[in-house]
Amino acid sequence: MPKTDEMPDVGGGVATAPAALPGRRTAPRPWAVGVVTVAGLAFALVLTGTPWLNGPAVSAWRTVCLAITVQALPFLLLGTVLSGAINAFVPADLFTRILPGRPALAVPVAGAAGVVLPGCECASVPVANSLIRRGVTPAAAFAFLLSAPAINPVVLTATAVAFPGSPAMVVARLLASLATAAVMGWLWLWLGREEWLRPTVRHTGHQPGHHRWTEFRRGFQHDFLHAGGFLVLGAMAAATFNVTVPRSVLDTFAGSPWLSVLFLTALAVLLAVCSEADAFVAASLTGFSPIARLAFLVVGPMVDLKLIALQAGTFGRAFALRFSTATTVVAVVTSVLIGGALL
Repeated sequence: MPKTDEMPDVGGGVATAPAALPGRRTAPRPWAVGVVTVAGLAFALVLTGTPWLNGPAVSAWRTVCLAITVQALPFLLLGTVLSGAINAFVPADLFTRILPGRPALAVPVAGAAGVVLPGCECASVPVANSLIRRGVTPAAAFAFLLSAPAINPVVLTATAVAFPGSPAMVVARLLASLATAAVMGWLWLWLGREEWLRPTVRHTGHQPGHHRWTEFRRGFQHDFLHAGGFLVLGAMAAATFNVTVPRSVLDTFAGSPWLSVLFLTALAVLLAVCSEADAFVAASLTGFSPIARLAFLVVGPMVDLKLIALQAGTFGRAFALRFSTATTVVAVVTSVLIGGALL
């Protein structure tokens, strides 16, 4: 893809991207403000223990919601701190220097880089876009996009804490996520078309003339507010799921190996829980098989509603539809194969 600071407009002309103004704050999007506001108000209501919310079912819901949130919050905080530090202090051309020149070899290397370069899935989309604009082959950028939120040290540590005494779950998540990222990168090399990508003008990383600590603070604030709001909403949804869904319905899905995998795959897409917190949600779904919960852990950081929206806004709807559908299929297949061998 040619590297340029221009993007085509709808009429076929060329529009030059406006220069970033130092110190200028980007206004938060309305949907993000709504998510954070609703999550904050709902969580405050849960914490206060309002008298009319003291029924047995509501008390159980509050306990589950608080347990998931309190367990996951330290890992979410650590992940967003590391993500902000990488955004501000890691050189923007790091990947172009370390990745192999051959795209087929760059894909697994970029996927494996997710182990040492943590970041939440919300940040992975603009980072992948920035990598492409800096000359990294799209296949390698997409492999990193999928792997970084799923296999970084914070996520793997959270998985080990959420599944104590089950190191096989951590290994299975690592291998299945790496395999999915690599396969999707190679599939893009084979079948991907550049016209599916809509070039955009975004920037991640340090910009000349900007103070690095200011960029770190803004990056951390952005990631934490976005991911924190989705964490609370995900915890609320998981608590609602645990309390309200009849046991007979759960038994119907949990009793069938394939239905349980498909059910938790759909749940991962709908809940949109941050990858630093999804292990605690998966651990609470005790009625389902380990393979089904592994599918939840592999699919969630790669395909969910907020990621599909981010991909559509960054790369275009044509890309988001094809990429998210293919990623879901590959993630389920690798989860079943690797989970069946290890769990």
